[in-house]
Amino acid sequence: MLGLEGTMVPLGLILTLASTIVCVIYGIRNWNKGYITKEELASEAQWDKEQAEVDKQL
Repeated sequence: MLGLEGTMVPLGLILTLASTIVCVIYGIRNWNKGYITKEELASEAQWDKEQAEVDKQL
């Protein structure tokens, strides 16, 4: 099979290629998806505002 001896080497090669294809497809599907929601962004903005006020007091 594929000119390789034994069964594990060709199996490893096939699984490596299959995993590469799956990763490429996953990457294409999730290319421009954001990692932060609007609620998280608003929470972070509030946190920054509060932190600026605390820094001012010090």
